[in-house]
Amino acid sequence: MTSPIVAPFKFLLAKALHSPLSVPPLVVLLALAVGFLTSSTETPTLHAAALQGAKRIDAPDLVGGTDWLNTDKPISLADLKGRIVLLDFWTFCCINCIHTLPDLAEIEATYPGIVVVIGVHSPKFDNEKKTANILKAILRYEIKHPVVNDADKKIWNAYNINHWPTLILIDPDGKFRGAAKGEGHLALVHKNIKELIKEFDGKGLLKTPLKFKLETEKVASPLNFPGKILADAKSKRLFIADSTNHRIVITDLEGKKIAVAGTGKEGLKDGAFADAQFSDPQGMVLSGDTLYVADRKNHAIRALNLKTETVKRVAGTGEKMAVFAKPGKSGPALKFDLSSPWDLLLHDKRMYIAMAGQNQLWTWDMVKDTVSIWAGTGWEAIIDGPLATSAFAQPSGLATDGKRLFVADSESSSIRSVPLPDIKGVIKGTVGTIVGVSGPKEHLFNYGDKNGIGRDVRLQHALGVVYLDGMLYIADTYNNKIKLIDPIKRSCTTFLAGENLFHEPGGLSIAVGKMYVADTNNHRIQVVDMKTKETTTLQLQGVNPVPRAEAASAGQK
Repeated sequence: MTSPIVAPFKFLLAKALHSPLSVPPLVVLLALAVGFLTSSTETPTLHAAALQGAKRIDAPDLVGGTDWLNTDKPISLADLKGRIVLLDFWTFCCINCIHTLPDLAEIEATYPGIVVVIGVHSPKFDNEKKTANILKAILRYEIKHPVVNDADKKIWNAYNINHWPTLILIDPDGKFRGAAKGEGHLALVHKNIKELIKEFDGKGLLKTPLKFKLETEKVASPLNFPGKILADAKSKRLFIADSTNHRIVITDLEGKKIAVAGTGKEGLKDGAFADAQFSDPQGMVLSGDTLYVADRKNHAIRALNLKTETVKRVAGTGEKMAVFAKPGKSGPALKFDLSSPWDLLLHDKRMYIAMAGQNQLWTWDMVKDTVSIWAGTGWEAIIDGPLATSAFAQPSGLATDGKRLFVADSESSSIRSVPLPDIKGVIKGTVGTIVGVSGPKEHLFNYGDKNGIGRDVRLQHALGVVYLDGMLYIADTYNNKIKLIDPIKRSCTTFLAGENLFHEPGGLSIAVGKMYVADTNNHRIQVVDMKTKETTTLQLQGVNPVPRAEAASAGQK
C-alpha cells in the first residue's frame, strides 16, 4: 500500500516518463509540475513554482538502499534541508549515465554547499547490484558525491523511475520540483537551480559546503582501470589503454617500458608524448608506425606517431554529438562530432568505430578523410537486418575475419555480425546476431551466464572480442570470464574462468601464443598461455604510477 503523499507523486511522474515523445530519448526533456504536465518541448522547464496555487509534494525520502558510498553514514532528505538536492538515478553500465557524470561534476563545482548531488545507483545487471562493484565504478569514473546502492530498486520505485539516467530536482524545503530523463540537460539544470536560489535566498538557503568521506583504494599497480589492450606480434609491443590514468602505456611483450603517452592528467592536448593529454582512452589499432586511439571521453580519435613520439587529433571535434543522427550522415573527420568511441578496427583503408554513445557503427574513410554513420539507427535495441535499419546497444568491442565485423554489443549482451564491403565496395548480407536474443520485440534484459547455441546463450555486458583461427574470444565482462564462440556453429563455451582471475575484464588481444587481458577492475594485465591456459600477471617494469591526487582531478574541470 502506498502512502497518500507518495501516491500522487508517483502518478504524476509516471505520466511524464511515459508521455509520447517527438524526439529520440537522447535529447528528451521532461517538464514536470505538481498537478500539471506541460506538452511543450519548445520551452521546457524543470521548475514547478510558476504554477500559482499548485500544491507542492514532499519528495520521497532516500530509504531502502543497501549501502551508502562516498559518505560515512546514510543520508536523508531531512539532513539536506535548506539545500537544493539533485538526485541522479543511474547504473554504471549505461553510456548515457556516464555522459551525465561530467555535468554533475560541473554542477557540484558551480554551487558548492548550495546544491548537493546524490547518486541513486539502481542496477540493470546482476553484477551491478554488488556494492563492491559500484565502488569500483565510483573510483573509475572519479565520482565525488554520495551514492546509495539501490540494489532492490526501492528508491527507484518510490520515485516511479523507468529510465536511466533520470534527474530529480528537490528544493530546500524537500519538495519535488521536477525531473528530466536522458542526457544533455546541463543548461536546463543550471537555469532551474538559479531560479531556486533566487526563490530561496534569504529564506533559509544554506551555502556552507558539505564535506563527504570519499572512497579511496590502495593500488599497488601503476595502472588505473585499464580498459583495452593491443598486442602486436610483429613489433613485439603491448599498447595498454591506462584509462583512468588518461594515458597510453607502451611496453614490450614482457612488460618492459618503451614509452608512455600522456601526462596522466585528464585533458585534450596534442603534442609530444610527455605533454599530451587524453581522457579515458579505450580501443586502439596499429597501422605501421601510427597507433590510433579511441579517446572515449574526449569524443575523438587520436593518432600517436611512434617514431616522433607525438600525438594529434585526427577525428572528432572534442565535443560530444548532441543530436540523433541516422546512417548516411557524414562530414570532414575533424569537424564531425563523435560520441564515446569505444573501439577501433582498421580494414581496407577504412577505420570502423564502435560509437557506443550513439549505439551505432561509424567509419572513417582515411583516404577521403571523412567520417560517416555506417550502421544502426541510433535507437538502443537489438535488431538484425540491413545496415540502415539494424539497431545496436552500446557497441564496445570489434574484431574481424576479413569478411565480417564482429561486435561485442554490450548492453544487449550479445555478439553481432556485420558484413564488410567486398573488393568492389559491395556489401552482401545483413546484420545478424551470433549469440544472444535479437528481434524488434526483444528487450535488452536477456542476459546471464549460460553457454549453448545461438539464442540460448546468455552473456552479461561483454565489452571485448578478438578473432583467431576461426574462433571468437570474448571478454564476458560482468561474468568475469573469457568465453569461446564458434561464429559458424554459433556455439558458446567457457574458455577461462576462475576465482580472482578477472574482475570486469574490458579488452583482450592475442599474439605469439599468449592472450593479454585488460583486467580492468584489478588494475592489471593478465597473460594467458593459449595452450595450457596458465595465467600470470604481467609485471610492468619502468612504468611509474600517476599520483592519485592528480588522477582524481578528472571531472573537476
